[in-house]
Amino acid sequence: MSQTPLTNGQPKLRTRPLAATFVLIGGTAALLFSIALAISYGAADIKFTTVWAAVFHFNPDLTSHQVIQEIRLPRVLASALVGASFAVAGSIMQGMTRNPMADSGLLGLNSGAGFVLSLCFAFAPGMSYNSIILCCFLGAALGAGIVFGIGSLAKGGLTPVRLVLAGAAVSALLTALSEGIQLSFKIGQDIAFWMAGGVAGTKWSQLEIITPWLAVAFIGAIMISKSITLLSLGEEIASSLGQRTRLVKLVAMLIVLVLAGASVSVVGAVAFVGLLVPHVTRYLVGVDYRWIIPCSAILGGLLVVLADLAARMINPPTENIPLGAVISMIGVPFFLYLARKERRGL
Repeated sequence: MSQTPLTNGQPKLRTRPLAATFVLIGGTAALLFSIALAISYGAADIKFTTVWAAVFHFNPDLTSHQVIQEIRLPRVLASALVGASFAVAGSIMQGMTRNPMADSGLLGLNSGAGFVLSLCFAFAPGMSYNSIILCCFLGAALGAGIVFGIGSLAKGGLTPVRLVLAGAAVSALLTALSEGIQLSFKIGQDIAFWMAGGVAGTKWSQLEIITPWLAVAFIGAIMISKSITLLSLGEEIASSLGQRTRLVKLVAMLIVLVLAGASVSVVGAVAFVGLLVPHVTRYLVGVDYRWIIPCSAILGGLLVVLADLAARMINPPTENIPLGAVISMIGVPFFLYLARKERRGL
């Protein structure tokens, strides 16, 4: 085990609080600007003054106001919310498992949620949205549990690359089962866009349901951020400093399931946000998760808002390019880069 310098009995961490403060302030400003930009631009460009009026002085008789209130605003806010959720979930998973390639999309959470969603569409059509969210939670837990179980059975324990390989295998299996169910019950068209990943068609009712869950999960993530930092240094160090590592891992997994499960239920199988953003954040602010988690939330929201804007602008005036495809164009090369770095863990 590598030795970690201690100061007054506490680990000495490489942190950049000034950079983290700049990321929080500058990132928040950039996120707000990108939200305003994403609301204004699309198949129909709308002036910012009209956007302002539609948000603060809504007139239901104006078509532009209806477009903003009923289509653009929930879509953009959903992008920011799920981007932050995926990024925070990825940060927690990477810190907790000490696995630089951990991400909800790569560890079976997305495919598990998709598999259970296919079962819901096939055997319980007309299920309420609350029930669908609960089922996505259960599916995400199922996928993650199988991945961790299989990865732990290998001789030598759960190495980072083994975990990713197990995640790829389980994800492929659950995706194949999902597609088989869709073909058998002819429901593929109903969930095709969900499988590709996207925020088009997001409604205020969906945001009203998931926002309280995500808010509680964000608060929980901040509360356990110090414990995640200690876990990222190794279980022995965390235990020697009085951390109840099993309890922390259990709480962390529950938070990840809420963040990823709620987000997947809205936008579908969007991968790589939780892989890419935490690495960029650690590079900018250091290894203290008290900074990483809030900064990841800001940068994750910014990434998904801009990616969704790009998806809408690729083939105007249609807005049918999946969000997941745009993010994967960035995420796949980054994943291959990380896999190359971690190849010795096989």
